[in-house]
Amino acid sequence: MSPFAGSARSTDAWRHLRVTTEGGVATVTLARPEKLNALTFEAYADLRDLLAELSRERSVRALVLAGEGRGFCSGGDVEEIIGVTLGMDTAQLLDFNRMTGQVVRAVRECPFPVIAAVHGVAAGAGAVLALAADFRVADPSARFAFLFTRVGLSGGDMGAAYLLPRVIGLGHATRVLMLGDPVRAPEAERLGLISELAEEGRADERAAALARRLAEGPALAHAQTKALLTAELDMPLAAAVELDAATQALLMNSADYAEFHAAFTEKRTPKWQGK
Repeated sequence: MSPFAGSARSTDAWRHLRVTTEGGVATVTLARPEKLNALTFEAYADLRDLLAELSRERSVRALVLAGEGRGFCSGGDVEEIIGVTLGMDTAQLLDFNRMTGQVVRAVRECPFPVIAAVHGVAAGAGAVLALAADFRVADPSARFAFLFTRVGLSGGDMGAAYLLPRVIGLGHATRVLMLGDPVRAPEAERLGLISELAEEGRADERAAALARRLAEGPALAHAQTKALLTAELDMPLAAAVELDAATQALLMNSADYAEFHAAFTEKRTPKWQGK
């Protein structure tokens, strides 16, 4: 995402999101606990726009995405989205589905690591949001359910058919997306869908600790690593190693690279600047 902002001011308040920042860590909490944090049209748009704003500000070095109440996110609101989409024409439906995809792209393309702190249900769009994150820290109660075929839609929603095979492999992804059966925490950990399985009730705490560790590290190196992981998914090896070479040459001119050498020589901890 470009750091160059247009004329619009930063948003002071978000309707269905609670946003806090501290020490370079942004915590974004889906805040409709009475609906298991079901997403509305506005919630999708807010997530997309919030990630763009945080990317431009360049003060955030890591982001935790969490859910308030009994679960992470139950997906799109049945009444406020599914019911409404039944009355939309094809052009309107295409606009909506493109917007939901933009949210996933925003998660993948923002220049800081995103950690999903998952407890309880992560269903439908909620499962894809967690999937799009760079890390998934999950409570033993977590269950991921890609339910799209169960409502008569393609399992390849919001980039799920692109991302999931790259995380857990084509065979497992085919089963999960085709059948829509929930994947509970022990199986999710075995498949590689979970980055860290936390102790009961500690997913948010562990995700916050990981975010602080990332925020205290070399932000520019993290941003470029994330960018390469996404860009090189579809590249041949020759193109990937050339992109790696160009990226390393740029980072070898960075202040953080020089700071590592100085800290190593002086036998002290590096003071990362993110530039």
